[in-house]
Amino acid sequence: MIEERRLGPVVGLGTWQTFGGDARRARAVVSEALDAGCRVFDSSPMYGGAEGSLAAALEGRRDAAVVATKIWAESPAEGRRQLARQLAWFGRVDVEQIHNLAAWEEQLPWLEDERAAGRIGRLGVTHYSPSAFGELGRALRTERFDTVQVPLNPFERDCERELLPVAAERGVAVVVMRPLGQGALLRRSPGAEELEPLRAFGVETWPQALLKWALSDERVDVVIPATRNPEHARANARAGEPPWFGSKERALVERLARG
Repeated sequence: MIEERRLGPVVGLGTWQTFGGDARRARAVVSEALDAGCRVFDSSPMYGGAEGSLAAALEGRRDAAVVATKIWAESPAEGRRQLARQLAWFGRVDVEQIHNLAAWEEQLPWLEDERAAGRIGRLGVTHYSPSAFGELGRALRTERFDTVQVPLNPFERDCERELLPVAAERGVAVVVMRPLGQGALLRRSPGAEELEPLRAFGVETWPQALLKWALSDERVDVVIPATRNPEHARANARAGEPPWFGSKERALVERLARG
């Protein structure tokens, strides 16, 4: 069974560059993910038609999902328009994140009001680039955010230096984007013999090894691999089942990633 942490089951689903405005594909992938035990679905206005497709895919199953989307706007007025669309689609937003720190100090006060009114649940902030991690740390130290979303995989570990410790100190839940390196880590897939030492941890595929690598850091709450393939969504979900890697297994995954 998939382990649950602060945001729900530890394997979710991202929607960046996957089904976009293709609601039919979205229904297939989201349905498979839900059936496999995933609950956290991450999107953004930046992702084209992904939010609308996700809403269509969740029709009749909205209460089973944790919708984590974003405000991607340079003004509070545009941010409010984005939230209005999201509320029309989803009824509520469970985790509302300020995307890539865009105008975060201007957006935060009205988003806190929306949280207090119950239209959104948790407030979060995100960024993909290590060059912005200093500012992201400053945002977390305000203690006004409930979640943070950052990249973490064997190729991208910058968040381990400052952001994960700050999140742990402040009780901020961590969402991991790019756990598969946006596909870069899948270009070489280790063979069955190389993965054999990980079989006892439930690992059957290289993507599962990478997801379990991130989840074996107890500071991580959920990974959100994106996929257009329903079968991959189901297989990814199995990475959320204990047991977790120790330092030896994590080091093996890092060596395999380097090729």
